[in-house]
Amino acid sequence: MGIRIISVVGTRPNFVKIAPLIREFKKHREIESILVHTGQHYDKEMSRLFFEQLEIPKPDINLNVGSSTDVQQTAKIMVEFEKILLEKNPGLVVVVGDVNSTLAAALTAKKCGIRVAHVEAGLRSFDMGMPEEANRILTDHISDYLFTTEESGNRNLKDENISKNKIYFVGNVMIDSLLSHKERARESKILANLKLNKNEYCAATFHRPSNVDNKNSLKKLLNLVQETAKKIKVVLPLHPRTLNSIEKFGLADEFKKIRGLIMTNPLGYLDFICLMMNSKFVVTDSGGIQEETTVLQVPCITFRENTERPVTAKEGTNLAVTTDIKKIQSTIEKIMSSKASKGKIPKFWDGKAAERITDIILKSNEKKK
Repeated sequence: MGIRIISVVGTRPNFVKIAPLIREFKKHREIESILVHTGQHYDKEMSRLFFEQLEIPKPDINLNVGSSTDVQQTAKIMVEFEKILLEKNPGLVVVVGDVNSTLAAALTAKKCGIRVAHVEAGLRSFDMGMPEEANRILTDHISDYLFTTEESGNRNLKDENISKNKIYFVGNVMIDSLLSHKERARESKILANLKLNKNEYCAATFHRPSNVDNKNSLKKLLNLVQETAKKIKVVLPLHPRTLNSIEKFGLADEFKKIRGLIMTNPLGYLDFICLMMNSKFVVTDSGGIQEETTVLQVPCITFRENTERPVTAKEGTNLAVTTDIKKIQSTIEKIMSSKASKGKIPKFWDGKAAERITDIILKSNEKKK
């Protein structure tokens, strides 16, 4: 007997994480793999582009929940996902990351008596002001398999009195995707299209509510970009949330006035990987980008007061985690003068995390027969 697995995605970072797992599941005849897209990220064109570039098969089911408040979105996913679980009766639900879709699918599966595997478990920012932090903690505490990406995740779960028998240190599926698509990303025309040369610009991304959802925070971000653009060109693909806030708070003209700033629409996966790997450094508030820059060996500055991925700062290329503009500019000067330290690649970030996860699931399923 095999196992029916439902994997759940909802946002573009989820697509990157699920892609290597879906590919690995397809290699095993004993696994029936079903992919459910909640529709949490509802830009159909960008979703289609990511699915194509990551070579993910079209989702078997799309819940089409769309945008809403966190609570309403979570509730909508649960109501619709329950119908799928009752119809398909899977042996396991796999969730990735820390978004609303992650928690909603995990909680629904648990209520239906179905085992849950959380990929990217144990990460903690210790900042309950982040919506993702609650999603991480709650998902971890109801999951049956906790697949961790770094040693800090193992420690965090043990500190929260979660059984060590549920914890598996497997590596990072996001890095699996990066390594398998790195060569294709080199073929991207994004640098030519933006008239850029390698190491002559920095890439920047911002989307965290704490940075873009109120005017004072957004003005601080504006100041950061202004100061950075005095030293080097800044390429800023605009997340829809960030663009909405810029327009809402009447700061569009201020951003457009910044000399040396190139603003673009959101980029596809391969274009953005190419942009990162050729940049002098990256400034971001994204968790995943901290990991990707570490493997690409590109210096990273994290515009936040904390990180749930401490290995990127302890071992990787994440050189500063701060919102202090002076500290950031000091770090940039070190990077520009080539005095910044080089990081190393963390344990198990080798492109084989999906293989390890699949192997554990299959062996566990054999034992349960």
